[in-house]
Amino acid sequence: MAEMIEDNKELNSSTAAAAAAIAVTASENDELPHSRAFLDARTGEDLLSAVRKAVEDEKLPLNIAEGMEELYQNYRNAVLQSGVPKADEIILYNMALVLDRVFVDVKDPFEFSPYHKAIREPFDYYKFGQNYIRQLVDFRSSYVGNISVFCEMEEKLKQGDNVVLMSNHQSEADPAIIALLLELKHPDIAENIIYVAGDRVITDPLCKPFSMGRNLLCVYSKKHMNDDPELADMKKRANTRSLKEMAMLLRGGSKLIWIAPSGGRDRPDPVTKEWSPAPFDASATDNMRRLVEHAGVPGHIYPLAILCYDIMPPPAQVEKNIGEKRVVSFHGAGISVAPKIDFREVAGTLEDPEAKMVYTKALYDSVSQQYNVLNSAIHGKQGLEASIPSVSLSQPWQ
Repeated sequence: MAEMIEDNKELNSSTAAAAAAIAVTASENDELPHSRAFLDARTGEDLLSAVRKAVEDEKLPLNIAEGMEELYQNYRNAVLQSGVPKADEIILYNMALVLDRVFVDVKDPFEFSPYHKAIREPFDYYKFGQNYIRQLVDFRSSYVGNISVFCEMEEKLKQGDNVVLMSNHQSEADPAIIALLLELKHPDIAENIIYVAGDRVITDPLCKPFSMGRNLLCVYSKKHMNDDPELADMKKRANTRSLKEMAMLLRGGSKLIWIAPSGGRDRPDPVTKEWSPAPFDASATDNMRRLVEHAGVPGHIYPLAILCYDIMPPPAQVEKNIGEKRVVSFHGAGISVAPKIDFREVAGTLEDPEAKMVYTKALYDSVSQQYNVLNSAIHGKQGLEASIPSVSLSQPWQ
Protein backbone atom coordinates (compact mmCIF):
# COMPACT_ATOMS: atom_id res chain seq x y z
CA MET A 1 0.00 0.00 0.00
CA ALA A 2 0.96 3.64 -0.11
CA GLU A 3 2.23 5.13 3.11
CA MET A 4 1.66 8.84 3.55
CA ILE A 5 4.33 10.65 5.51
CA GLU A 6 2.92 13.39 7.76
CA ASP A 7 2.79 16.72 5.99
CA ASN A 8 4.97 19.53 7.27
CA LYS A 9 2.91 21.80 9.54
CA GLU A 10 5.00 24.90 8.97
CA LEU A 11 3.50 27.48 6.65
CA ASN A 12 5.46 27.95 3.46
CA SER A 13 6.64 31.56 3.29
CA SER A 14 6.10 31.87 -0.44
CA THR A 15 2.42 30.94 -0.23
CA ALA A 16 1.57 31.67 3.42
CA ALA A 17 -0.42 28.46 3.16
CA ALA A 18 -0.54 25.20 5.06
CA ALA A 19 0.41 23.38 1.87
CA ALA A 20 3.59 21.49 2.56
CA ALA A 21 4.62 18.56 0.41
CA ILE A 22 3.82 15.01 1.36
CA ALA A 23 5.80 11.97 0.37
CA VAL A 24 4.50 8.60 -0.66
CA THR A 25 6.57 5.47 -0.62
CA ALA A 26 5.71 2.06 -1.96
CA SER A 27 5.63 -0.52 0.81
CA GLU A 28 5.50 -4.27 0.85
CA ASN A 29 2.65 -4.06 3.37
CA ASP A 30 -0.27 -5.97 1.88
CA GLU A 31 -2.94 -4.92 4.40
CA LEU A 32 -4.66 -2.88 1.70
CA PRO A 33 -5.31 -3.82 -1.94
CA HIS A 34 -3.34 -1.58 -4.27
CA SER A 35 -1.96 -1.31 -7.79
CA ARG A 36 1.80 -1.24 -8.25
CA ALA A 37 1.36 0.33 -11.67
CA PHE A 38 0.29 3.59 -10.05
CA LEU A 39 2.23 3.60 -6.77
CA ASP A 40 5.53 2.76 -8.46
CA ALA A 41 5.13 5.56 -11.04
CA ARG A 42 8.07 7.95 -11.18
CA THR A 43 6.62 10.48 -13.62
CA GLY A 44 3.25 11.78 -14.68
CA GLU A 45 3.61 9.97 -17.97
CA ASP A 46 4.07 6.73 -16.02
CA LEU A 47 0.68 7.36 -14.38
CA LEU A 48 -1.06 8.05 -17.67
CA SER A 49 0.56 5.00 -19.25
CA ALA A 50 -0.74 2.86 -16.39
CA VAL A 51 -4.26 4.19 -16.99
CA ARG A 52 -4.07 3.39 -20.72
CA LYS A 53 -2.60 -0.06 -20.05
CA ALA A 54 -5.48 -0.84 -17.69
CA VAL A 55 -7.92 0.02 -20.47
CA GLU A 56 -6.06 -2.21 -22.93
CA ASP A 57 -6.15 -5.05 -20.41
CA GLU A 58 -9.91 -4.47 -19.96
CA LYS A 59 -9.42 -3.74 -16.27
CA LEU A 60 -10.74 -0.18 -16.54
CA PRO A 61 -13.73 1.17 -18.50
CA LEU A 62 -12.78 3.77 -21.07
CA ASN A 63 -15.07 6.47 -19.68
CA ILE A 64 -13.54 6.16 -16.20
CA ALA A 65 -10.03 6.14 -17.65
CA GLU A 66 -10.77 9.33 -19.57
CA GLY A 67 -12.00 10.92 -16.35
CA MET A 68 -8.83 9.87 -14.54
CA GLU A 69 -6.62 11.38 -17.25
CA GLU A 70 -8.65 14.58 -17.29
CA LEU A 71 -8.45 14.86 -13.50
CA TYR A 72 -4.68 14.37 -13.59
CA GLN A 73 -4.21 17.14 -16.16
CA ASN A 74 -6.52 19.57 -14.35
CA TYR A 75 -4.96 18.88 -10.96
CA ARG A 76 -1.47 19.25 -12.38
CA ASN A 77 -2.30 22.63 -13.91
CA ALA A 78 -3.91 23.86 -10.68
CA VAL A 79 -1.02 22.87 -8.42
CA LEU A 80 1.56 24.31 -10.80
CA GLN A 81 -0.45 27.54 -10.73
CA SER A 82 -0.16 27.64 -6.92
CA GLY A 83 3.60 28.19 -6.99
CA VAL A 84 4.11 25.73 -4.13
CA PRO A 85 7.66 24.31 -3.90
CA LYS A 86 8.15 20.77 -5.20
CA ALA A 87 4.90 21.00 -7.13
CA ASP A 88 5.85 18.14 -9.47
CA GLU A 89 6.43 15.82 -6.50
CA ILE A 90 3.16 16.80 -4.86
CA ILE A 91 1.25 16.22 -8.10
CA LEU A 92 2.83 12.81 -8.65
CA TYR A 93 2.36 11.63 -5.07
CA ASN A 94 -1.25 12.80 -4.70
CA MET A 95 -2.40 11.67 -8.13
CA ALA A 96 -0.72 8.28 -7.74
CA LEU A 97 -2.82 7.75 -4.63
CA VAL A 98 -6.01 9.01 -6.28
CA LEU A 99 -5.65 6.85 -9.37
CA ASP A 100 -4.70 3.83 -7.29
CA ARG A 101 -7.75 4.22 -5.03
CA VAL A 102 -10.07 4.70 -8.03
CA PHE A 103 -8.61 1.69 -9.83
CA VAL A 104 -8.92 -0.57 -6.78
CA ASP A 105 -12.52 0.50 -6.22
CA VAL A 106 -13.45 -0.19 -9.84
CA LYS A 107 -12.17 -3.76 -9.38
CA ASP A 108 -13.90 -4.23 -6.02
CA PRO A 109 -16.50 -1.48 -5.47
CA PHE A 110 -16.94 -0.26 -1.91
CA GLU A 111 -20.54 -0.23 -0.68
CA PHE A 112 -21.58 2.61 1.60
CA SER A 113 -23.97 1.89 4.46
CA PRO A 114 -26.75 4.42 5.33
CA TYR A 115 -24.40 5.78 8.01
CA HIS A 116 -20.79 5.61 6.90
CA LYS A 117 -17.96 6.29 9.34
CA ALA A 118 -14.76 7.71 7.89
CA ILE A 119 -12.18 5.02 7.12
CA ARG A 120 -8.96 5.94 8.92
CA GLU A 121 -7.07 2.63 8.77
CA PRO A 122 -5.26 0.67 7.44
CA PHE A 123 -5.36 3.54 4.93
CA ASP A 124 -6.33 7.01 6.19
CA TYR A 125 -8.86 8.21 3.63
CA TYR A 126 -9.48 11.38 5.65
CA LYS A 127 -5.86 12.57 5.47
CA PHE A 128 -5.71 11.42 1.86
CA GLY A 129 -8.58 13.79 1.00
CA GLN A 130 -7.16 16.62 3.09
CA ASN A 131 -3.74 16.44 1.47
CA TYR A 132 -5.22 16.32 -2.01
CA ILE A 133 -7.49 19.37 -1.64
CA ARG A 134 -4.95 21.27 0.52
CA GLN A 135 -2.85 21.97 -2.56
CA LEU A 136 -5.81 23.71 -4.25
CA VAL A 137 -6.52 26.21 -1.45
CA ASP A 138 -4.86 29.62 -1.56
CA PHE A 139 -4.73 30.24 2.18
CA ARG A 140 -3.52 33.80 1.61
CA SER A 141 -6.98 34.74 0.33
CA SER A 142 -9.07 32.35 2.43
CA TYR A 143 -11.13 33.34 5.47
CA VAL A 144 -13.22 32.04 8.34
CA GLY A 145 -16.15 34.08 9.63
CA ASN A 146 -16.96 34.17 13.35
CA ILE A 147 -14.38 31.73 14.67
CA SER A 148 -15.76 32.44 18.16
CA VAL A 149 -19.04 30.76 17.19
CA PHE A 150 -17.13 27.61 16.26
CA CYS A 151 -15.66 27.75 19.77
CA GLU A 152 -19.18 27.98 21.18
CA MET A 153 -20.29 25.01 19.08
CA GLU A 154 -17.36 22.96 20.32
CA GLU A 155 -18.30 23.64 23.93
CA LYS A 156 -21.90 22.56 23.33
CA LEU A 157 -20.71 19.33 21.74
CA LYS A 158 -18.48 18.64 24.75
CA GLN A 159 -21.52 19.12 27.00
CA GLY A 160 -23.37 16.39 25.09
CA ASP A 161 -25.56 18.68 22.98
CA ASN A 162 -26.18 18.16 19.27
CA VAL A 163 -25.26 20.78 16.68
CA VAL A 164 -26.64 21.04 13.15
CA LEU A 165 -25.17 23.24 10.42
CA MET A 166 -27.71 24.42 7.83
CA SER A 167 -25.51 25.30 4.89
CA ASN A 168 -25.32 26.14 1.24
CA HIS A 169 -23.42 23.63 -0.87
CA GLN A 170 -20.92 24.56 -3.60
CA SER A 171 -18.74 21.63 -4.56
CA GLU A 172 -17.68 18.07 -3.92
CA ALA A 173 -14.75 19.60 -2.03
CA ASP A 174 -16.96 21.27 0.62
CA PRO A 175 -16.13 18.77 3.41
CA ALA A 176 -12.39 19.12 2.78
CA ILE A 177 -12.62 22.93 2.60
CA ILE A 178 -14.48 23.09 5.93
CA ALA A 179 -11.95 20.76 7.56
CA LEU A 180 -8.90 22.51 6.10
CA LEU A 181 -9.99 25.94 7.32
CA LEU A 182 -10.73 24.61 10.83
CA GLU A 183 -8.14 21.86 11.35
CA LEU A 184 -5.55 23.95 13.24
CA LYS A 185 -7.93 25.59 15.75
CA HIS A 186 -10.75 23.05 15.82
CA PRO A 187 -9.50 19.63 14.76
CA ASP A 188 -12.33 17.82 16.56
CA ILE A 189 -14.91 19.70 14.51
CA ALA A 190 -12.92 19.19 11.31
CA GLU A 191 -12.72 15.42 11.75
CA ASN A 192 -16.07 14.62 13.33
CA ILE A 193 -18.66 16.40 11.19
CA ILE A 194 -21.27 14.05 9.78
CA TYR A 195 -22.32 15.13 6.29
CA VAL A 196 -25.73 14.44 4.83
CA ALA A 197 -24.55 13.32 1.40
CA GLY A 198 -26.33 12.68 -1.88
CA ASP A 199 -25.94 9.39 -3.70
CA ARG A 200 -23.73 10.82 -6.44
CA VAL A 201 -20.69 11.20 -4.16
CA ILE A 202 -20.94 7.55 -3.11
CA THR A 203 -21.42 6.13 -6.62
CA ASP A 204 -19.13 8.19 -8.88
CA PRO A 205 -15.81 6.28 -9.13
CA LEU A 206 -13.74 9.48 -9.12
CA CYS A 207 -15.48 10.77 -6.00
CA LYS A 208 -15.88 7.63 -3.91
CA PRO A 209 -12.33 7.47 -2.45
CA PHE A 210 -12.74 10.98 -1.06
CA SER A 211 -16.18 10.18 0.35
CA MET A 212 -14.74 7.15 2.12
CA GLY A 213 -12.76 9.53 4.33
CA ARG A 214 -15.83 11.41 5.61
CA ASN A 215 -18.59 10.60 8.06
CA LEU A 216 -21.70 10.41 5.90
CA LEU A 217 -25.43 9.95 6.19
CA CYS A 218 -26.27 8.79 2.68
CA VAL A 219 -29.51 9.99 1.08
CA TYR A 220 -31.03 10.41 -2.36
CA SER A 221 -31.61 14.04 -3.32
CA LYS A 222 -35.09 15.18 -4.33
CA LYS A 223 -33.49 16.52 -7.51
CA HIS A 224 -32.57 13.00 -8.60
CA MET A 225 -35.39 11.03 -6.99
CA ASN A 226 -37.19 10.41 -10.28
CA ASP A 227 -34.24 10.26 -12.69
CA ASP A 228 -35.18 6.62 -13.11
CA PRO A 229 -38.85 6.12 -12.12
CA GLU A 230 -38.29 2.42 -11.52
CA LEU A 231 -35.82 3.23 -8.74
CA ALA A 232 -37.93 5.88 -7.00
CA ASP A 233 -39.45 3.51 -4.41
CA MET A 234 -36.05 2.02 -3.58
CA LYS A 235 -34.62 5.51 -3.08
CA LYS A 236 -37.47 6.49 -0.76
CA ARG A 237 -36.94 3.36 1.35
CA ALA A 238 -33.20 4.09 1.51
CA ASN A 239 -33.91 7.64 2.67
CA THR A 240 -36.20 6.31 5.39
CA ARG A 241 -33.40 4.06 6.66
CA SER A 242 -30.98 7.00 6.68
CA LEU A 243 -33.44 9.16 8.62
CA LYS A 244 -33.75 6.42 11.23
CA GLU A 245 -29.96 6.29 11.49
CA MET A 246 -29.86 10.06 11.94
CA ALA A 247 -32.50 9.93 14.67
CA MET A 248 -30.49 7.27 16.53
CA LEU A 249 -27.29 9.29 16.23
CA LEU A 250 -28.97 12.41 17.57
CA ARG A 251 -30.40 10.51 20.53
CA GLY A 252 -26.83 9.66 21.52
CA GLY A 253 -25.90 13.36 21.77
CA SER A 254 -22.65 15.18 20.91
CA LYS A 255 -23.29 14.90 17.18
CA LEU A 256 -22.36 17.54 14.62
CA ILE A 257 -24.36 17.23 11.40
CA TRP A 258 -24.00 19.26 8.20
CA ILE A 259 -26.92 19.45 5.79
CA ALA A 260 -27.64 21.46 2.64
CA PRO A 261 -31.41 22.18 2.67
CA SER A 262 -31.22 23.25 -0.98
CA GLY A 263 -30.85 19.59 -1.92
CA GLY A 264 -27.85 20.20 -4.16
CA ARG A 265 -25.01 22.47 -5.17
CA ASP A 266 -25.29 26.18 -5.91
CA ARG A 267 -25.22 27.18 -9.57
CA PRO A 268 -24.40 30.58 -11.16
CA ASP A 269 -27.23 32.74 -12.49
CA PRO A 270 -27.53 31.86 -16.20
CA VAL A 271 -27.75 35.56 -17.15
CA THR A 272 -25.51 37.42 -14.71
CA LYS A 273 -23.14 34.47 -14.06
CA GLU A 274 -23.13 35.53 -10.41
CA TRP A 275 -23.07 32.88 -7.69
CA SER A 276 -25.30 32.88 -4.61
CA PRO A 277 -26.66 30.26 -2.21
CA ALA A 278 -29.44 28.17 -3.75
CA PRO A 279 -32.83 28.56 -2.02
CA PHE A 280 -33.47 26.36 1.01
CA ASP A 281 -36.30 23.83 0.94
CA ALA A 282 -38.63 24.55 3.87
CA SER A 283 -39.56 20.89 4.26
CA ALA A 284 -35.88 19.94 4.61
CA THR A 285 -35.19 22.57 7.28
CA ASP A 286 -38.37 21.69 9.18
CA ASN A 287 -37.71 17.93 9.09
CA MET A 288 -34.18 18.48 10.38
CA ARG A 289 -35.43 20.79 13.12
CA ARG A 290 -38.00 18.24 14.26
CA LEU A 291 -35.41 15.47 14.37
CA VAL A 292 -33.19 17.66 16.55
CA GLU A 293 -36.06 18.59 18.89
CA HIS A 294 -37.25 15.00 19.29
CA ALA A 295 -33.78 13.60 20.06
CA GLY A 296 -34.23 13.93 23.81
CA VAL A 297 -31.04 15.95 24.25
CA PRO A 298 -30.46 19.69 23.66
CA GLY A 299 -29.84 20.63 20.05
CA HIS A 300 -28.77 23.82 18.29
CA ILE A 301 -29.06 24.86 14.64
CA TYR A 302 -26.53 27.24 13.12
CA PRO A 303 -26.46 28.80 9.62
CA LEU A 304 -23.20 28.13 7.76
CA ALA A 305 -21.99 29.74 4.53
CA ILE A 306 -19.42 28.21 2.19
CA LEU A 307 -17.67 29.89 -0.74
CA CYS A 308 -15.34 27.59 -2.67
CA TYR A 309 -16.84 27.07 -6.13
CA ASP A 310 -13.66 28.25 -7.89
CA ILE A 311 -11.73 25.26 -6.55
CA MET A 312 -14.06 22.61 -7.95
CA PRO A 313 -17.12 24.10 -9.69
CA PRO A 314 -20.08 21.84 -10.48
CA PRO A 315 -21.45 21.45 -14.01
CA ALA A 316 -23.48 24.46 -15.14
CA GLN A 317 -26.65 22.35 -15.11
CA VAL A 318 -27.86 19.55 -12.86
CA GLU A 319 -26.89 16.31 -14.63
CA LYS A 320 -28.74 13.00 -14.46
CA ASN A 321 -25.80 10.82 -15.43
CA ILE A 322 -22.94 9.89 -13.11
CA GLY A 323 -19.48 10.90 -14.32
CA GLU A 324 -19.31 14.70 -14.50
CA LYS A 325 -16.14 16.44 -15.66
CA ARG A 326 -13.87 17.60 -12.83
CA VAL A 327 -12.51 21.10 -13.27
CA VAL A 328 -10.17 22.14 -10.45
CA SER A 329 -8.17 25.27 -9.76
CA PHE A 330 -6.06 26.98 -7.10
CA HIS A 331 -8.09 29.65 -5.32
CA GLY A 332 -9.09 31.22 -2.03
CA ALA A 333 -12.09 29.83 -0.15
CA GLY A 334 -14.14 30.74 2.88
CA ILE A 335 -16.59 29.51 5.49
CA SER A 336 -18.59 31.46 8.04
CA VAL A 337 -21.01 30.52 10.80
CA ALA A 338 -23.51 32.78 12.55
CA PRO A 339 -25.07 32.42 16.01
CA LYS A 340 -27.69 29.71 16.33
CA ILE A 341 -31.23 30.51 15.21
CA ASP A 342 -33.98 29.33 17.55
CA PHE A 343 -37.25 28.30 15.93
CA ARG A 344 -39.45 29.61 18.72
CA GLU A 345 -37.75 32.97 18.83
CA VAL A 346 -38.19 33.40 15.07
CA ALA A 347 -41.54 31.73 14.35
CA GLY A 348 -42.93 30.46 17.66
CA THR A 349 -46.24 32.33 17.50
CA LEU A 350 -46.99 31.39 13.91
CA GLU A 351 -48.88 28.39 12.58
CA ASP A 352 -47.60 25.92 9.99
CA PRO A 353 -46.83 26.23 7.12
CA GLU A 354 -46.02 29.90 7.71
CA ALA A 355 -43.82 29.10 10.71
CA LYS A 356 -41.48 26.81 8.82
CA MET A 357 -41.30 29.27 5.91
CA VAL A 358 -40.31 32.10 8.26
CA TYR A 359 -37.73 29.92 9.99
CA THR A 360 -36.27 28.75 6.70
CA LYS A 361 -36.04 32.34 5.49
CA ALA A 362 -34.18 33.36 8.67
CA LEU A 363 -31.62 30.60 8.11
CA TYR A 364 -31.25 31.36 4.41
CA ASP A 365 -30.94 35.12 4.93
CA SER A 366 -28.14 34.57 7.45
CA VAL A 367 -26.29 32.24 5.08
CA SER A 368 -26.70 34.75 2.24
CA GLN A 369 -25.41 37.65 4.33
CA GLN A 370 -22.36 35.66 5.40
CA TYR A 371 -21.80 34.51 1.83
CA ASN A 372 -21.81 38.11 0.59
CA VAL A 373 -19.14 39.03 3.14
CA LEU A 374 -16.97 36.09 2.05
CA ASN A 375 -17.52 37.09 -1.57
CA SER A 376 -16.35 40.65 -0.86
CA ALA A 377 -13.29 39.34 0.96
CA ILE A 378 -12.26 36.81 -1.70
CA HIS A 379 -13.55 38.01 -5.06
CA GLY A 380 -13.80 41.66 -4.10
CA LYS A 381 -10.26 41.38 -2.72
CA GLN A 382 -11.20 43.30 0.44
CA GLY A 383 -9.71 40.64 2.68
CA LEU A 384 -10.27 41.06 6.39
CA GLU A 385 -11.64 44.55 5.73
CA ALA A 386 -14.81 42.93 4.37
CA SER A 387 -15.84 42.12 7.95
CA ILE A 388 -19.11 43.59 9.24
CA PRO A 389 -20.43 43.72 12.84
CA SER A 390 -22.20 40.35 12.46
CA VAL A 391 -19.44 38.60 10.46
CA SER A 392 -15.89 38.93 11.77
CA LEU A 393 -13.33 37.42 9.38
CA SER A 394 -10.04 35.89 10.44
CA GLN A 395 -7.35 33.50 9.19
CA PRO A 396 -6.94 31.09 12.13
CA TRP A 397 -4.00 29.30 10.48
CA GLN A 398 -1.88 32.45 10.74
